[in-house]
Amino acid sequence: MRIILFDDQCRNSLLPLTFTRPVSALRIGILTIFQKWEKWLKAESSFLTAEYLQEKFPIVVSENNYLINGSICPDEGLLEAIDKLSEGDALFSNEILLALKLNKAGVAEFKFENTSPYNKINYSGSFVRIVYPEDIFKNNDVEIRKDFKLITHNRSSAAISSTNTILGDHIFAEEGAEAECSSFNTKSGPVYLGKNSQVWEGSHIRGSFALCENSQVKMGAKIYGMTTIGPHCRVAGEITNSVIMAYSSKGHEGYLGNSVLGEWCNIGADSNNSNLKNNYAEVRLWDYNKENFRKTGLQFCGLIMADHSKCAINTMFNTGTVVGVSANIFGSGFPRNFIPDFSWGGSQGLEVYTLNKMFETAEKVYERRNLKFEETDKKILAYVFDQTIKHRRF
Repeated sequence: MRIILFDDQCRNSLLPLTFTRPVSALRIGILTIFQKWEKWLKAESSFLTAEYLQEKFPIVVSENNYLINGSICPDEGLLEAIDKLSEGDALFSNEILLALKLNKAGVAEFKFENTSPYNKINYSGSFVRIVYPEDIFKNNDVEIRKDFKLITHNRSSAAISSTNTILGDHIFAEEGAEAECSSFNTKSGPVYLGKNSQVWEGSHIRGSFALCENSQVKMGAKIYGMTTIGPHCRVAGEITNSVIMAYSSKGHEGYLGNSVLGEWCNIGADSNNSNLKNNYAEVRLWDYNKENFRKTGLQFCGLIMADHSKCAINTMFNTGTVVGVSANIFGSGFPRNFIPDFSWGGSQGLEVYTLNKMFETAEKVYERRNLKFEETDKKILAYVFDQTIKHRRF
């Protein structure tokens, strides 16, 4: 049995984070959504996503397949319901298609917009669904706890240094994880330290918290609960209720709260984001579908930054700022609340960040991590560049 994670209309409402990945490749909790399903179902996964992403995120079809909505996070109830599906069955929650069981021919004919050929089965349980970017940090605490239980079940934690202070006993360290002279408060949620991760001296961390493999927390960091630092990241300063996907850095002092950063992002020294308006009003975020600002229903909402975007030292982000793919932000003052994809500049004005310049920078960034900036990534970014021209009316 193979898992195929398909994108539905949430792909568009999750932009700009999904310009460069399928919905199920978003990280929430400790794992990405597709990694969660692989562990729950003990099977390999592939993707049914936008055509321009399929080269990097291919689909693999077997004789028997579970097609699962990539915006849905698994749990025991969903697993039980999916396990009971027969070929041609489709699991729904009201009008939301959750999962199907199809053979090879059925996968070839599948369109999530047309579900009439399938035997409809209703699912009445609750579940976590990621529809908008802010849903990632909103649901991160729940998903850290679920992933922690899933990953650590029947396993023993590696030992960490006795120089640390640990409150409670809800901490798990993978092989190679290191921490010295730091405090971990697990009374309000679990703390997970991934393989070969490091917490440097003088850091203070409260659960729920996940530090994924090969990532570092620098000296004196203050990290509050409901926070995930993805693989190959480096962070410092003050962070609360935020998710950093992977290969990104916030390596200096400054505040990041109620935020989501993609991959290959960099936050300059002493940069800060606001997560609460001075008048305590509801925060609005730029919506690519509406091409306007959308009400979030949230009082606390900070920065949404897509892949490959960066800001210089002392950058100040207003409450509810959305930064598109491959933006380079610098200068004094507050940039506007929506910074289009492939923008260069700040509050004093923006110009186009050309593909050639962006590729030159990306190649150097990848090289520092001993990785190659592949042609598949260039093709994806070139496509996104063309698709977002209409937003760059500078």
